[in-house]
Amino acid sequence: TGKKGLVVIVDNLDRVDSIQKPFGRLQPEYLFADRGAQLRGLNCHVVYTIPLSLRFSNDFGMVTERFMSDPKVLPMVPVQLRNGSKHEPGMALLRQMVLARAFPDLEPNQRLTKITAIFDSAETLDRLCGASGGHVRNLLRFLREWIMEEGKLPLSSHVLESMIRAQRHKLVLAITDDEWDLLRKVAKDKKVTGDDGYQILIRSRFVYEYYDQEEPWFDVNPILAEAKELQP
Repeated sequence: TGKKGLVVIVDNLDRVDSIQKPFGRLQPEYLFADRGAQLRGLNCHVVYTIPLSLRFSNDFGMVTERFMSDPKVLPMVPVQLRNGSKHEPGMALLRQMVLARAFPDLEPNQRLTKITAIFDSAETLDRLCGASGGHVRNLLRFLREWIMEEGKLPLSSHVLESMIRAQRHKLVLAITDDEWDLLRKVAKDKKVTGDDGYQILIRSRFVYEYYDQEEPWFDVNPILAEAKELQP
């Protein structure tokens, strides 16, 4: 009663590996461009998540044609502005997202008074939020691993910094010299192009997408941005 139709949400297809099919097509292009008509064939409303790299593929126009709609991008929660200064509204949202998991029954302003019950300082919470780059899934994953690593409250900044260094080391090991050059360009210009190299950066989450009043813009994953290879 009171319901109209059915909406099916197919999540996590944005994580489809870009493996090459035997006939030469990459998996995302094959699934969403070549087989888009079949995905639209269900007799109900369907929402699919798709790999962000498809937006920079030559097949993006075909994807739009198949689904008869432009894909909607859910950007990262902004943690800083293009000029590098803190984006306070975005940081405030991330703080609340973390604190709401510890204090779900408190009002937002009341949660802020409880920061030091969970973290050794307000700056430590901000460091966590900023290092996440506004990537919600990564923020929550990092927080969970931090809790498991430290095993007691309040969570300390020195353990967080150790975890950030370890994560940066993992990211650095996967980056080629050519990709470092592309990352330097992203850090400087705040944009990407359709080149294959940029698709790799986005797919590997070395680069995040943000929105402001002007247009979409891109920046290097904050944890990776602190690597010595990207310092002036």
